[in-house]
Amino acid sequence: MMRHRSLPTLVLSRLQRRLGDSSLPLRLVFWDGAALAFGPTPTVTITLRSPRVLRMFLTGNIGRLGQAYVEGEIGVEGRLQDVLQVGVAIAERVGRVPLLRHTAPLLARLRPRHTRRRDAAAIGYHYDVSNEFYGLWLDRHMVYSCAYYRTGSETLDAAQEQKLDHICRKLRLAPGLTLLDIGCGWGGLLHWAAARYGISGVGVTLSERQYEYARARIAAAGLADRVEIRLQDYRDVPGEARFDRIVSVGMYEHVGIANLPTYFGGIARLLKPGGVALNHGITMSDRDGHAGGPPGGEFIDRYVFPGGELPHISRVLYEIAGSGLEIIDVEDLRPHYPPTLLHWLRRLEASRGEVIRIAGEQRYRIWRMYLAGMAYAFDRGLLSVAQVLVCKRDETGWAARPWTREHQYGGGAPAALIASPDWGEL
Repeated sequence: MMRHRSLPTLVLSRLQRRLGDSSLPLRLVFWDGAALAFGPTPTVTITLRSPRVLRMFLTGNIGRLGQAYVEGEIGVEGRLQDVLQVGVAIAERVGRVPLLRHTAPLLARLRPRHTRRRDAAAIGYHYDVSNEFYGLWLDRHMVYSCAYYRTGSETLDAAQEQKLDHICRKLRLAPGLTLLDIGCGWGGLLHWAAARYGISGVGVTLSERQYEYARARIAAAGLADRVEIRLQDYRDVPGEARFDRIVSVGMYEHVGIANLPTYFGGIARLLKPGGVALNHGITMSDRDGHAGGPPGGEFIDRYVFPGGELPHISRVLYEIAGSGLEIIDVEDLRPHYPPTLLHWLRRLEASRGEVIRIAGEQRYRIWRMYLAGMAYAFDRGLLSVAQVLVCKRDETGWAARPWTREHQYGGGAPAALIASPDWGEL
């Protein structure tokens, strides 16, 4: 271990006591060029560019360290997987918090009430960076949610197309049906469903950039007579029993846990009797939604998803049941998210120069840290993602649905539908 002679002995001994594990492949470089190595072959170099940053290390202020990285006061070099492992070790040893239990970056905790104005501002902050920025690292359909893999070796474009089709098959889309997409993003799902399944639909988003892009995309595809994109809050979609199908992907993370009854109640209000809806969203692994540390969980709140909240899947199902909708299928997609996030991360890093030109150095640093951290969180089971399929019973107490799940996987003829039994024959 190399000694940094310009630092007080007390400071050095404290660093060595907390981080001094020969298995930690870390090299610290200080603002005056001196270095301190932990382990014989460091694979990660962290450069501290001011004494202020060192104080953050010593006090375990991981949140402030994240901010310092974004603002360029900390430099990080090394392979991403090594950087993540070292970051976890630092958080646990210096911050004295078991990171693997508490690092889910979108933590449920007390937050300001989700008003229309606040939600619009939060969505604008995250999504209105620029369409060009997202286009550099998303797939060609601009789908900003986990892809769907069959072998794990698919390209990002292929896996996202598989996800779009998986959703459409679950909803049993067919020509003439009406589809509402709540939080439609850049319009990829609506475009896919209209072009390949013949539906007509409405998509709502609070992002002005997404709204502009989706409208132009639908018009360019010659689908404007069947698909309408609106800049509208989901709570303001008018009418009752208007749509045969409703889908919402990656949306309720922005809704707020206290608003889940309103959110699912809105779906129930707008869905026709006998209709089917699908919700795809991230969930917490902690059953009780505890808002643990480490200090630094606020990084995502501050820089990426202001106002985001995540429920446990049990809370999701509870609120769906409370809306009067019937749960007919739940699918866990956690294994599909780490490869999706790593695809996004590699594409972001490969486009570093363009990303910085469009969105700035800080935005590049924020998204690099965010995507890497999320990949780690899903890989370790701190977060999950689920698709929940529901139906709205008609006056007979039934909603027609297949006997099996075979239709979801694209093989063979569609399964026969279950109908209300003929009580006269019983």
